[in-house]
Amino acid sequence: MEDFRKIYRQHFENPRRERAFLHATGFTFGFLGCRVTTHAIRAQRGPFRNMSLGGRHLHHSTFGIIGQIWLGYLWTYQVALGLDPEKRGASRTASFTAGVATALTLDEFALWFDLADDYWTTAGRKSIDAVALFGGVSAMGLAGRGLFRDLGMAARDAVREARRI
Repeated sequence: MEDFRKIYRQHFENPRRERAFLHATGFTFGFLGCRVTTHAIRAQRGPFRNMSLGGRHLHHSTFGIIGQIWLGYLWTYQVALGLDPEKRGASRTASFTAGVATALTLDEFALWFDLADDYWTTAGRKSIDAVALFGGVSAMGLAGRGLFRDLGMAARDAVREARRI
């Protein structure tokens, strides 16, 4: 496990690069989680249900917008910038959370312009999903270039070492 931490620290000595990677990772997992959850709600599977407040449907973009506002506040006061080495944990959490909030907001992008709940229309839905996931994974790869290769090699070495025991 220490090898993985060492590789991670080696690839992310630069806090900006780490924040970019964590934002892209948060976006990718947030978007994927959002799509899985909304499909489960629509299929009436699992514990998930639509949420409402006072009889009005509450869209998940609301949580993304609130998250972005809150993170903007934190960054305004430099709480989560990662400039102070002692606050790097807050910076990591904020970067990942910003990615998730962005995914929640952008997942209902059509709602912004149409001002209608056309989330489930068939036009372009599959291509939007594919492009968003591709973009998130690509950003993770760009910001984390070399990390996944080195982690894979460390995992392979750990498995080989475990087999020797």
